[in-house]
Amino acid sequence: MTYRRTNHRNLHVRGYKEEGTTTTPFDMCVLNQIDRFNLVADLIDRVPGLVATASGVRQIVRDKLIEHRHYVHEYGEDMPEIGGWGWGQKGVAPVGSAAADTAGDHG
Repeated sequence: MTYRRTNHRNLHVRGYKEEGTTTTPFDMCVLNQIDRFNLVADLIDRVPGLVATASGVRQIVRDKLIEHRHYVHEYGEDMPEIGGWGWGQKGVAPVGSAAADTAGDHG
């Protein structure tokens, strides 16, 4: 659909990357950079002006991904805040808070 079209620099495709490992469903999203944290970071990096104004959010996202990696490596499962998330829940905490849930990234 995009072949020979202008503005290719505005098109960013995400997809499956074979990592050769067994892990949690959310971690597979992280490994493939299709989870909400990587997508927010990508948005901040690509939208003009956001790098300067959203650097705090960018750091929160990075810290959460590091925390996730350590937790999955140590326990072999997603962080507790990941497991119970669902679209449309009331009272879901903002990204970066201790109560923020993210399981919806994997289905």
